Amino acid sequence: MHCSQFEEIIAFIKGLYPGETPVPLHAPRFLGNEKKYLADCIDTTFVSYVGAYVTRLEDMTREYTGAARAVALVNGTSALHMALHAMGVGEGDEVITQPLTFVATCNAVRHTGAWPVFVDVDKKSLGLCPQALAAWLTENTRRSSDGKIYNRTSGRRVALCLPMHSFGQLARMDEIMAVCAEFGIPVLEDAAEALGSFLGERHAGTMGRAGILSYNGNKPVTCGGGGMVITNDEELAARIRHLSTTAKQPHPYLFNHDEVGYNLRLPNLNAAVGCAQMENFSDVLANKRELALIYGEFFRTLGIPCIEERPGCRANYWLNGIFADSRSQRDRFLEFSAENGVQCRPVWTLMPRLPMYSDCACGPVPNALWLEERIISLPSSYRFPA
Repeated sequence: MHCSQFEEIIAFIKGLYPGETPVPLHAPRFLGNEKKYLADCIDTTFVSYVGAYVTRLEDMTREYTGAARAVALVNGTSALHMALHAMGVGEGDEVITQPLTFVATCNAVRHTGAWPVFVDVDKKSLGLCPQALAAWLTENTRRSSDGKIYNRTSGRRVALCLPMHSFGQLARMDEIMAVCAEFGIPVLEDAAEALGSFLGERHAGTMGRAGILSYNGNKPVTCGGGGMVITNDEELAARIRHLSTTAKQPHPYLFNHDEVGYNLRLPNLNAAVGCAQMENFSDVLANKRELALIYGEFFRTLGIPCIEERPGCRANYWLNGIFADSRSQRDRFLEFSAENGVQCRPVWTLMPRLPMYSDCACGPVPNALWLEERIISLPSSYRFPA
């Protein structure tokens, strides 16, 4: 990408979103029954987590993803926290994840008292690199007499692996699962950005023991805020549901709680919006795939590489992205786009660069560093028909 192309790129993006000033990175779209279902919540007075739309959204998510169970929570971070907690991650443990991710992934780990360990990503998938994972485990861990894996340097138990599906692109889950099976480490998928993304016939988040989804305001399906744990493990789902509902034991009128719980269930108001959004999700996905094709054809003529799905994967293309030649070029383009009314963004600052995670264990991360310097996210909202 050359500076001489900046104006052409910005003009092209503005042409995709006529009348939107500035052109947002990813704006929510309300295409159907959102207002109707919200009014129904208010009319029936069921506005908290006790309401038909919460159950309906869980059912719609199970049907769509193929997961046996789904538990609706207030946001993706809480879904991660509850899944980690229910899977036995606790104080002083370590969780292997990737340096190229949104900060919520690591924050949820710390909420349990555990510490993230950073292993490099794969350039093509943007997710955790299986080879780097295997190398780090081989070089840095030992198996104790009880069969658990410990970090030789810190002495902490390696409790779980947490890959993340960046921008709705699929991590190399088959290989990640094989490595983790060899070492006896359970897997939780951060599929916050990947509702609608499939590896073959398997939906993101259904390949590990559990996965999480997000319905934040910038996602293809939004509840304003919201998250979901999906799993085929019925016992795990029941435990998360119990923990997230103040650990209250069922009873017609008594308030009995059997452990320290959390108040994290999704309100019916939010779920109502999510149900309406799911009714139009197939149209949204088709619209986003069309946009990805349009971007691909345009940037191909300029010789600029795009983020593309891998063979065998079907990404939701939550955010489209291109690769700059260098960090300085990336920054010049971002400054130019901001000055000209188009919201483009860099990828997240690598987690080990953040002060609260700078002391965490971290293997060599050349791919993550390369991607951090070059990725530019492009406006990717649903496009209304001309």
